[in-house]
Amino acid sequence: MKDKPYILLQKENREQKTWKLVWEDDFNGQTLDTNKWSRVPVGPSDWNRHMSTVDECFEMKDGKIHLLGINNPDRNRDPRPFITGGIWSKHKFAFQYGRVEIRAKLGSAQGAWPAMWMLSEFDKYGKWPKSGEIDIMEHLNFDKIIYQTTHSDYTVNKGQKSNPPHGGTATFNPDEYHVFAVSWYPDKLVFQLDGKTTFTYPKLKDADSSQWPYDQPFFLIIDQQLGGKWVGEVNQKQLPVKMEVDWIKVYQ
Repeated sequence: MKDKPYILLQKENREQKTWKLVWEDDFNGQTLDTNKWSRVPVGPSDWNRHMSTVDECFEMKDGKIHLLGINNPDRNRDPRPFITGGIWSKHKFAFQYGRVEIRAKLGSAQGAWPAMWMLSEFDKYGKWPKSGEIDIMEHLNFDKIIYQTTHSDYTVNKGQKSNPPHGGTATFNPDEYHVFAVSWYPDKLVFQLDGKTTFTYPKLKDADSSQWPYDQPFFLIIDQQLGGKWVGEVNQKQLPVKMEVDWIKVYQ
C-alpha cells in the first residue's frame, strides 16, 4: 500500500510460486527494534490484563528476546500482583497473505499462557471478533500440546466452531525449541509445527460471509500471558516464567 508502506500485500496468484522472505527479526540487537515492534500495553481483556511495558518483563539475551511473566517488583508503581511482557507489530508491520515462522521455546507454569497470534490492522468488518483472529500457537500451563485456532464473528457469535472445525491441537515437547508457523492463502489457513501440517482452516464457498474475514492485512503479536478464564489461576510461586523467541520470518 503506497500510503502505508509498512503494509505488505501479496500480489495476485503469488501463492502459486515459491515463498520469498519479505520481513524478519532475529533479535540479535541489544534492544528491541522499535521500527518493527512496540511493547504491548495493558488492556481490559484476559490476554492483556497483566501486560506491562516495564523493562523487567523484557530481556535481549544470546540473540533472543525473552518475554517474561514475573511477580511485580514494584507494587507502589503498579498494584497488580504479577505482570507480563509482549510485543506487537501494530501500525509498524502488517501483511495480507503469506507465511509466518517463529522459532521459540515456551516456559511452563500454572497460569502461564504464551501465545503467537495475529489481529486485523484496520478492522475491515468491525471490532473483534468480526475482523478475525489467527492464533498460530497458544500453550496452557504444563500441557504437552499447543492450540492453533481461528476466531471470527462466524465462530464466536454465530457458534460455528465445527463447520468447518475452527481449531486443532498438536503434541510437542515444551522443553525444546520449535518452529510454529501458519501459511495464509486467499482460500485457507494452514497451521504447522516444525514443518509438519497440523490443522487447516478452509474458506467455505457456501458459508455466511463472516466465515472468512481473512482477506485483509493482519499484524503480529507475541506475548507471555498470565491468568484468565481459559488458563486458570496463576501460581505466583512458579514465577518467573518466560518465552524465548529466537527469530521470526514472514514470507510472501
